[in-house]
Amino acid sequence: MKGIVIKSTGSWYHLLTEDGTTYQARIRGKFRIANIKHTNPIAVGDEVDFEIDKDGTAVITTIHDRKNYIIRKSVNLSKKTHIIASNIDVAFLVVTLSNPKTSFGFIDRFLITAEAYHIPVVILFNKMDSYTEEEKAELEIYKSIYNSIGYESLDISAETGLNLNLVKEQMKDKVSLVSGHSGVGKSTLLNALNPDLNLKTHEISDFNSKGQHTTTFAQMYEWPFGGFIIDTPGIKEFGLVHIDKSELQGYFPEILELKHNCKFDNCIHVNEPKCAVRDAVENGDIAISRYENYLTFLEEDIYTDK
Repeated sequence: MKGIVIKSTGSWYHLLTEDGTTYQARIRGKFRIANIKHTNPIAVGDEVDFEIDKDGTAVITTIHDRKNYIIRKSVNLSKKTHIIASNIDVAFLVVTLSNPKTSFGFIDRFLITAEAYHIPVVILFNKMDSYTEEEKAELEIYKSIYNSIGYESLDISAETGLNLNLVKEQMKDKVSLVSGHSGVGKSTLLNALNPDLNLKTHEISDFNSKGQHTTTFAQMYEWPFGGFIIDTPGIKEFGLVHIDKSELQGYFPEILELKHNCKFDNCIHVNEPKCAVRDAVENGDIAISRYENYLTFLEEDIYTDK
């Protein structure tokens, strides 16, 4: 039998078959040895084959090839990675300007990882109903940076319903992933799109203005309007992994566009002469925040074999 992994709690996996039946399943030991670079051999979104064991337990026997997946550094095992989800048509990154504030660094890390694994991203600027005029002006800076390099964004409010009809259109009949910091309103957004989900939500902590984790593991839900959504745990930091130093510039669309104008073919845009990318930064054609993050990422220990 075939199924899609819709929930993973570590040792057990929930599978959904084409006829709408769900099974709780385990995996054979060999999968714990294979893919040893990852802490989880099977991820939400995986297509699998399974059989019913003699004791009536569903056992996953085969994992189908993934068309893509998105990973992060393991929280507890720094040398390993954790697959957040797989087989994604589009990812929605929920960003807020306050309570909590999403940094350019966090956004760029997510976008680079999505670029590396060929996953389109839509940026959702949430909590539009709560921003001051100063925060709205800051939002325009965010939007100008990311829209100018080809990323689509939407101003939304999960509380008031602003533009949620546009979000629904983007998600219809697709496998979507929603991610972002804890507290940016992911669960509130999903509840607004489908109240029957009734996902838990928490208020922002007054002590540190940070969100509390309400989702502890990735889980896939079916939309009544067609398609699926993968809800992911809130992420404090998004560490880059499995990206070669020479490839990093290829995941910045604005750098990739200009690299061929540099004097040297192997230019990495740090201190080489006649660098078109650094000229673009000085001229304001590439955002300083993006370039500074590029330099920061170059120095990080993210260059391990895929």
